Order: sequence, then C-alpha cells, then structure tokens
Amino acid sequence: QIARDDPRKLIHSLKVGLALTIVSLFYYFKPFYRNFGVSSIWAVITVVVIFEYSVGATLGKGLNKGLATLTAGGLGLGAHHLAVLAGQIGEPLVIAAFVFLHAVASTYARFFPQVKARYDYGFLMFILTFCLISISGFRTDQVLILAQNRLCTILVGASVCLVVSIFICPVWAGEELQKLIAKNIEKIGNSLEGSSIEMNPNTKKTLQIPNSFIHVSEIAGTLASESESSKLSSESLNTILSDSKTMEENLANFAKWEPGHGSFRFYHPWKQYLKIGQCARQCGSTIDTLIGSLNSITKQEISIPDAIREEFSCTGCEAGKALKGMSWTIETMTRPSSPDIHMENMKTAAKTMKTLLKSNTLEDIKYGNLLQLAPLATIASLLIDTVNSIETISEAVNELGVLANFR
Repeated sequence: QIARDDPRKLIHSLKVGLALTIVSLFYYFKPFYRNFGVSSIWAVITVVVIFEYSVGATLGKGLNKGLATLTAGGLGLGAHHLAVLAGQIGEPLVIAAFVFLHAVASTYARFFPQVKARYDYGFLMFILTFCLISISGFRTDQVLILAQNRLCTILVGASVCLVVSIFICPVWAGEELQKLIAKNIEKIGNSLEGSSIEMNPNTKKTLQIPNSFIHVSEIAGTLASESESSKLSSESLNTILSDSKTMEENLANFAKWEPGHGSFRFYHPWKQYLKIGQCARQCGSTIDTLIGSLNSITKQEISIPDAIREEFSCTGCEAGKALKGMSWTIETMTRPSSPDIHMENMKTAAKTMKTLLKSNTLEDIKYGNLLQLAPLATIASLLIDTVNSIETISEAVNELGVLANFR
C-alpha cells in the first residue's frame, strides 16, 4: 500500500540498499582495507546514519558530519598535545577538563534555534568525535592515524550517499516544500468554496467578465474541484494544517543545503515559502471558525435573507477560487497572464455584502430581531477577515514571484 501511494519510498529503500552494498564491498577490497583497517566500518556507519529521503537532508547531514569530524579531530589532537605537556599526572586531568568544557559548550549551543535547525546533528557528531579522539589519544599514541582514517572513511561513505541520492531518482526538498505549500493553499480554497456552496447551493450568480480573460484551465479546475470541495469539513481542514508548520520548516532547512537545480537557484527565497505557509495557516484558522459558525446557523435554522445569503456564498466561492489560483501560481512558478479576476470578484462581493448587511441591520434593530442579527454579524466579520487574509497571501505570492523570477 505504501509503495502504491508513493513509489518514491520504495525507490529510496532500494537506493539505501545500493549505497550500503557499495561501501560494504569497499570493506572487502584489500587495498582499501590495508590502508584503513577496521576503520573501514565507519564508511558503512556513515551511510546508515546520513542517508535521508531528500537530497537536502542527506547533503546537510553529510556536511555536518564531515565538518564536525574535521573540527573535533583537530581540537582533539590539540587537547592531546596539551595533555602530554602536563605530564603523566596532569594528563588525565587536562583531558577530562577539555572533554567537560567542550561537551558543555556544544550541548548549550544546540539550544539556539538557528543552530538546532541546521547544525544540531553536526554538534552532536562534534561531541562524539572529540571524546573518541581525545580519550583514544590518552590510551594510544596513534591519535593522528585514528583521526585521519576516520575522516577519510566518512568522506568515502558520504560521497557514495551523495552520488546515489543526487543521480538516481533524486527527491529535492525544495520541490517538496513547493508542492506542500501549493497543496495546502488549494485545499484551504476547496474547503472555503465547498462551505459556501453548501450555504447556498442554488446560487448561480457570476459577474460579467470578458471571455478573453477566462482561461480553460480555470473552467476545468472549477468543475473538477466543486465536487471535491463540498466533501471537505472543518475536521479535514484541521488535519491538513495541524502538522504543516513543522514539515515546512524542516523542508526549508533541507532545501537550503541543496545545489541549484531546475527552476530553483542556489539562493532561492525559501523563507518566502515559510511566510506564505504562515499566512495560509492563519487564513485556514479563520475559515475553520467560519465553517463552525455556518454549521451552527444551519443547526439553529436561523433565517438569512436570500440577498445576504447569496453574497455570502458568492464571496466565499470567489475567495476559494482565488486561493486555488495562487496554488497554481506557486506550483507552476508562472505568473498569471491576466489580472486575477477572482480576487476582484471577491472584493466586489464583499463590498456588496457589507452594504446589504448594514441595511439589514437597521431593519433588525427597528423590529427587535437582535437574536437574528448576532450570527449574521459574526459570519460577516469572519468572512471579511478571510478576505483580508487572502489578500495578504496574494501579496506574499506576488513577492515570491518577484524574488524567484517566476515566468
């Protein structure tokens, strides 16, 4: 079932098996074993530890491990040299002091958010390597050979991982982040559009738009998504957004390690994707509350004037279509060739709704229908907040288009 849902996971498993097979053969290759001896096993350990699902994660772990081993090895040799100068009695005390200080400093540095996000694994390997080199140096005189052999075998294992990860069905963290952001925005739009259709299923109102501005992809997308959007509920919306922040941050951190590929440059604006994701989550939270309010009105069978109901539905539908248009822009990295019609329709419908709501409010106050007024005011406020959130997302997407040079 897992392989059918995502064949790349099966391919990743095969890639790990291939990399381990290659480094295992090195272990039995006599010239390699003659030079490195038992240290050859570190190449196998490196593959097991650093080979990750995406290229960025693998490259990040490999560089962290290599730099940590090189730095810790050098400091371990320095600590060993100073310990030898302290004499036979002072040597173990100096080694213990250096191990304590490095462990405390490295562990404390891991608590900094920026360090933990990108270099946590490197600091962990730094502590391990420094302790192994310094303590081994206390027990043997071959410290330099130990450090050299370990560094070389780690480079061999990391190189095999990178070659297999990049050149055999690569999975790029940057592309995964792009698809995740686009997918979340599309599903939020489907949820909003579906709830609007359920509120007024007989609404057929559309604003008059010149045919030259209508794209075939928009018509096809509308027809295909209406059936799906009606099935999305508040529960599914929460499921979509619950873990997205952690996933987006992890993918963005991995993507920063990746070399330029395809439409993604080395200095691609990954932070802008996180900004869009944050705006989308805020919008999704507002829509979740809006859907709950609509369900509450439906259960209480509160009467809503047809004109207001129609504008509510029209605003929600146009807002959902605008979100799906932004999703398409992010996924294809293509700027719309014409003005965003759905954004303009959404703003127009929202203004009309405000006007109708004000006139209806005066009538309710006049006739004392205050119980009917409160739910309408709540929904209108939430819908206006949703419109404002969507405008914020649109600005962030346009900014991404400029920074990433969308076509």
